[in-house]
Amino acid sequence: MSCTIRTRKFMTNRLLSRKQFIIDVLHPGAANVSKADLKEKLAKMYDVRDTQCISLFGFRTNFGGGKSIGFGLIYDTLDAIKKFEPKHRLIRNGLAESVQKSRKQIKERKNRTKKLRGAKKYGDGGKK
Repeated sequence: MSCTIRTRKFMTNRLLSRKQFIIDVLHPGAANVSKADLKEKLAKMYDVRDTQCISLFGFRTNFGGGKSIGFGLIYDTLDAIKKFEPKHRLIRNGLAESVQKSRKQIKERKNRTKKLRGAKKYGDGGKK
């Protein structure tokens, strides 16, 4: 499938050891482009060895299709992506495992903590 990729507002963020940008994807005649395809094309554009260091999210397709706009991050190392990226995006990219808790467990724990006050509520047991 043919698609054109353009990046805008490109900046290097040294504090978070990443490059960040807005990505415009032109895909006439196609519904959408998969993030895996976009990662491969961006890896070629910016000479990235590992596609797991690329994080793409927040895509919105324009009304009528043909163009999508999203946000992209290229981290310098895998350690940096694991350190700075939020957990839900790490899980989406396959870099972390999701914790499987039942809905009932979560609700019971929430209701138990409602009955507690102060330090006990936050799990540190009152230690300083």
